[in-house]
Amino acid sequence: MESVLSKYENQITIFADYLEEFPDTDELVWILGKQHLLKTEKSKLLSDISARLWFTYRRKFSPIGGTGPSSDAGWGCMLRCGQMMLAQALICRHLGRDWNWEKQKEQPKEYQQILQCFLDRKDCCYSIHQMAQMGVGEGKSIGEWFGPNTVAQVLKKLALFDEWNSLAVYVSMDNTVVIEDIKKMCCVLPLSADTVGESPADTLNASNQSKGTPAGRPTWKPLLLIVPLRLGINQINPVYVDAFKECFKMPQSLGALGGKPNNAYYFIGFLGNELIFLDPHTTQTFVDTEENGTVDDQTFHCLQSPQRMNILNLDPSVALGFFCKEEKDFDSWCSLVQKEILKENLRMFELVQKRPSHWPPFVPPAKPEVTTTGAEFIDSTEQLEEFDLEEDFEILSV
Repeated sequence: MESVLSKYENQITIFADYLEEFPDTDELVWILGKQHLLKTEKSKLLSDISARLWFTYRRKFSPIGGTGPSSDAGWGCMLRCGQMMLAQALICRHLGRDWNWEKQKEQPKEYQQILQCFLDRKDCCYSIHQMAQMGVGEGKSIGEWFGPNTVAQVLKKLALFDEWNSLAVYVSMDNTVVIEDIKKMCCVLPLSADTVGESPADTLNASNQSKGTPAGRPTWKPLLLIVPLRLGINQINPVYVDAFKECFKMPQSLGALGGKPNNAYYFIGFLGNELIFLDPHTTQTFVDTEENGTVDDQTFHCLQSPQRMNILNLDPSVALGFFCKEEKDFDSWCSLVQKEILKENLRMFELVQKRPSHWPPFVPPAKPEVTTTGAEFIDSTEQLEEFDLEEDFEILSV
């Protein structure tokens, strides 16, 4: 069995509707908010794509939960796509969107720290172990395939234990983003006598961000915004295509989670009506930290030609991602949404100032009271009882 796995370790499944080579065209290619002219900037484009962290199926890691699977091949593709979207948010947070990766080149220490958040070990905050076990609280058994919304809910909950990155994760509900709720969640008061009694994550974030900030003025907690959507019944409704593509042009773009039933991909851009994506369906061997504390990152970047698929072949269940490091980034995103998304007669999602009156009051997510902190918290599924299950999103009208 091992020899069979090894033989197909680097094989990527190709379907008929995937278009391999970039055509000779004057069209612009958009990748996570940046544009490239294909005819004259192909090498720059390929470099930008290969710089994204690429998470794939892995094998030979420690069994999940102690007795569970030691490989996620066949079921973990959406979890890996969620990892890729979050990793891009962390790169933007610590290194900036313009940061680039080069093979064998020494990288900033923050890059190594980001990479270590996703290693396949139970003590890494966004590992396959943590995501699979947190998924139990969303009604998913370990080894069961996740949808985009489930992954979004899992990331939101795991982020509560991640004090180093200190992200605010907002997952929209009923296709609606509420500005007031996001401002409540992201605006944090600086550390002062008034903050005594706050959670460690809140005070840590406040003290880190209040340097140079006038006393008493709220600071902004970096925002990971995820918008789960259903853009049709059995296939994507063409009326949403232009608005969907506009999202990849936004400077705040983290791409989209989606694909086909039971086959998830991380979409990072588009050329014409073809979506460009990173494919997690390659099984590689588990990689751990080396003796010097670093991680060999050669298998965490895709150096092959990026894959593409026609946007109309996309399954209608998707989740858009955006990152707003500062409040001005969020305000700019709101303006872009109002200009490019809300202009459509059939809107892809709604952006409103205040919470709808029939919704319950907004309660910012908070870490449950436990005796340990960080990823070590989720050692067994019994510890997930303090988390409420989230409702699924509604189907948009078509």
